Amino acid sequence: MRIVFAGTPEFAVPSLRAACGKAEVVAVYTQPDRPAGRGRGLQASPVKQEALARGIPVLQPETLKSQVSRDALRALRPDLMVVVAYGLLLPQKVLDIPDEGCWNVHASLLPRWRGAAPIQRAIEAGDAETGVCLMKMEKGLDTGPVLLSQSLAIGEHETGGQLHDRLAELGAQVLSDGLGLLRAGIRPVPRPQPVAGVTYAHKLDKAQARLDWSQPAAVLARKVRAFNPWPVAEVVLAGERLRIHGAVAVDAPAGAQPGTVLAAGRDGIDVACGEGALRIRVLQRDGGKAITAADWLNARRDLATR
Repeated sequence: MRIVFAGTPEFAVPSLRAACGKAEVVAVYTQPDRPAGRGRGLQASPVKQEALARGIPVLQPETLKSQVSRDALRALRPDLMVVVAYGLLLPQKVLDIPDEGCWNVHASLLPRWRGAAPIQRAIEAGDAETGVCLMKMEKGLDTGPVLLSQSLAIGEHETGGQLHDRLAELGAQVLSDGLGLLRAGIRPVPRPQPVAGVTYAHKLDKAQARLDWSQPAAVLARKVRAFNPWPVAEVVLAGERLRIHGAVAVDAPAGAQPGTVLAAGRDGIDVACGEGALRIRVLQRDGGKAITAADWLNARRDLATR
């Protein structure tokens, strides 16, 4: 079975490895190299690095909408195209090229959290579980029928980064299962997504990371977890901008002005919210590294209350 794999970030790497274990990956598509790091030099995507290490040819078109791009894909004679967080839309004319169509590994239980940031949005919304779907792609955004799926529980204190890593491995397992069936001559039965329960996981941006103290503490604590390791929740506290890496919601007396420091000590810094208080445990000053709230208070003894 000849597979063309399309993916870009770290999330897609376990799936590429799984594909290589089940079929012949004849080419890898990934996003063009982008400037990164302090020197802003061009950096290959994690998927490109993995592909080159395996000796797989890499293609990096800016778009798949051109006739040239379609001809190049057709020349590879793919039985199947596997797409995992690629970052480019696939036109219908591209979806029609592989004999078995195009499969997508998506990090949610569709139709919940279609779109760009399903992992972070699931945590932010307070979902108890999420999962991975192997979907047969259609032209619409994550609307295709589901071939296989697996669910998992979201940990009470799990961050976006931790859940990302678990879902990446689960996605590779689900893809491996699907490819194993196809290799055995069994096509997984496509199940249309239900009409009810559709939600969209809109792309994250830095502006959303600024916490609003008027919101309930439970909501802010979920944002802190969801936005770790990117874009990382931010607050202004006692006149200083801080990035928040770890925090929990705690009870607090009613009536306190949101944003007021209620207590500060070895357990953390309790800040009044619209409901309850956010206990900040791990933070980062501008230009510094992540430290405990207690360490920060050593330099801000004006705030320590216990």
